[in-house]
Amino acid sequence: MNETTAEWVFKAENDFDIAHRAMGRSENEPPITDAVCFHSQQCAEKYLKAVLQEEEQPIPRIHGLIALLEACIVLDVELETLREDLEGLEGYAVAVRYPGANPSAEFAERALKAATRVRSFIRAKLGLDHPPETQETESK
Repeated sequence: MNETTAEWVFKAENDFDIAHRAMGRSENEPPITDAVCFHSQQCAEKYLKAVLQEEEQPIPRIHGLIALLEACIVLDVELETLREDLEGLEGYAVAVRYPGANPSAEFAERALKAATRVRSFIRAKLGLDHPPETQETESK
């Protein structure tokens, strides 16, 4: 993996960690749902940009996940399987930062699950993690 790809992954992991922390607060403190949604979107965005970087493609200065996905699919058609999750995360880069957007805990949980699936798929593609089937087989 090239150095700049590793930087994208590092930043994506920071967003993933923040989303988890904002979701998993104590029983007395509800999740910070706008932070969960925002950082879930950011995690997915940065992983898509890591795919582009690893293939030495230009990194567009955009936040649209579907536009990034379209650029990535040209390189690897299997990334199409992420479309539904990315569509669900699409608007969180901007929408949740403004008044009037107060996502529920259930909504935030769905966002984090979508980001988790995107993260797992791309990490496996980048050779950072084994695909889930491999991990299961190896542990038996």
